[in-house]
Amino acid sequence: MTAKGLLMFVLAAVLLVGVLSNPVHAQMIGTVKDVETSVGSSGKIDWTTSVITAVGIGAPPANPANPAQARAMAERAAQVVAYRNLLESVKGVRVDSQTTVENFMVTSDVIRTQVSGFVQGAMIMDKKYMSDGSVEVTVGMKLTGALADQLLPKTPPAAPMAVAPSASGQAFTGLIVDARGLGVRPAMAPKVLNEDGKEVYGSAWINRDWAVREGMVGYLKDQGQAQQNPRVTDKPLMVKAIKTTGDARVDVVISNADAAMLQGAAQNLSFLEKCRVIILVD
Repeated sequence: MTAKGLLMFVLAAVLLVGVLSNPVHAQMIGTVKDVETSVGSSGKIDWTTSVITAVGIGAPPANPANPAQARAMAERAAQVVAYRNLLESVKGVRVDSQTTVENFMVTSDVIRTQVSGFVQGAMIMDKKYMSDGSVEVTVGMKLTGALADQLLPKTPPAAPMAVAPSASGQAFTGLIVDARGLGVRPAMAPKVLNEDGKEVYGSAWINRDWAVREGMVGYLKDQGQAQQNPRVTDKPLMVKAIKTTGDARVDVVISNADAAMLQGAAQNLSFLEKCRVIILVD
């Protein structure tokens, strides 16, 4: 190989390493996959990052005074449509196995007003200018934080199943539930049950402040990515879900043996309080 050829080879290798080490590029080539679902007419929920987005398209007026006015009016029209689509999308977000955001908004004027306000405060994440003069605007907001604070239970939930952790139980730093292949549908507040239908993890086990800030669970597709995720830190318990339960297919069931292992040490109940739980889905 000539000196020039060797130099080109080294440069190509350096560029490849840079691409693979960049999370954005890694996602583009498929090594990192977020859990995404569609909602509403143009909405999308990225459950891995807890961000919901929606798109709006605006056309310029028929007879604008000048090109600048045409673009400004198209942008404004696109934003109005995007925020309307985002509100529609947020209404379709599943909170738990029985409830969507829209259910809360129908039953509470306060929640309806608050959610509408959050949507109007959503960030403009992207703008695209089309060759025909139209504009496409993407707006987005977090499902955690203020929105979660409105939707997660504010009163103490029913007491969880009584457990007596033993001193000899094995301590873990988080929980990963492998629910791939079961058709699980992500939600803001899912539950993990044992084979007897008793709640092993859910709103009864959490510290609400942690749940509002971090979300009750994280959703991922890749086991290796989950095991390295800071949410569950360095020694997570990995269990296999047996099935989903309920028509919504939000809640998952694990074996009684795995549930007993999870509840075998007091430290494990502490990480459940801090929502250190990841569910693997397809």
